[in-house]
Amino acid sequence: MINPIRFGSACSGIDAASVAWGELGWKAQWFSEIAPFPSAVLNHHYPEVPNLGDLNHIHETETFQQTDIDVLVGGTPCQDFSIAGPRGGLDSENGQLALVFLGISKRKRPRWVVWENVTGVLSENEGRTFATITKEMEKIGYGWAYRVMDAQYFDVAQHRERVFLIGYLGDWRPAAAVLFERESLSRNSKKGKKVFERNSNRAREGVRTYRYLNFKSGIIEDNKCATLRGKIGSCDERNEPAYVVENAHVFKVRSGKVDGGGKGYLGSDELAFTLSTANDQNLYFDSVLRRLTPVECERLQGFPDNYTNITYRNKPAADLPRYHALGNSMAVPVMKWIGERIQLVENIKNQSNEK
Repeated sequence: MINPIRFGSACSGIDAASVAWGELGWKAQWFSEIAPFPSAVLNHHYPEVPNLGDLNHIHETETFQQTDIDVLVGGTPCQDFSIAGPRGGLDSENGQLALVFLGISKRKRPRWVVWENVTGVLSENEGRTFATITKEMEKIGYGWAYRVMDAQYFDVAQHRERVFLIGYLGDWRPAAAVLFERESLSRNSKKGKKVFERNSNRAREGVRTYRYLNFKSGIIEDNKCATLRGKIGSCDERNEPAYVVENAHVFKVRSGKVDGGGKGYLGSDELAFTLSTANDQNLYFDSVLRRLTPVECERLQGFPDNYTNITYRNKPAADLPRYHALGNSMAVPVMKWIGERIQLVENIKNQSNEK
């Protein structure tokens, strides 16, 4: 019997990796998270997994020193790589965490490294930032491959492009085998899970997940939503508003009123603004004006319903930290696909070794 894959999670947030990879039988050995609400979510769902805290100091802990891992996963802070952010790059305190993350790899020597970030990292400092990261990965002994992946092709109603950098100890070919199939990644145009709740008169139930939003014209080309984001510390790659699309028709954006947080409210047959930290986007359903609910935002990221609905500081969690945590997380279905591909490569290598 093959032992389950063990992983360590850096800059964990609410840890999409644990949700995705738990279905594969993988076991989290530790988290590294300092934000209070995400840490509480982790403790609620995974009380047996220690949270080692600040990534800069986890190597000092006994748990880190005594625990072996097969995979190191993390999405280090993206603000300094984002086109919409300050673009501080690796010179900033948060940007430096990308190199700290690789330092963890150097100390623990997992077979696999999975690093996620915004696509802006590819153009930051004319590409030198990403080159520095990949050269450092080579320097510590990892072959690597990267790919930009969009959550809309993984059966969630969200356009969310992210860079995934995969490293494999000593060889680039297993990393490439994870990210690239013989034929290019098939795009999933199946109907997504129900996103919008029936807490208004007649909220529509379905969304599909392909095509794109034309920001210049303000027209939806088909029916998905743009990237979930947080206004504070946004990792969105655009400065334009983002939208959630509710059905398969083509709609123009109405001119705004301050009722929708300065963005305008939208009708039940139109579209809704995407998640922000303040969640100041409103949906207009049959004379009922409301915001996206936390559950709807959980669905847009592929989390189980009410995953962030925990008791926090002795009372039910407020909506605001739930929105912020979800906007800063990863899309669960994308992480599951990566895990499945790693597992496939592992199985092939194990079978080859047995011959």
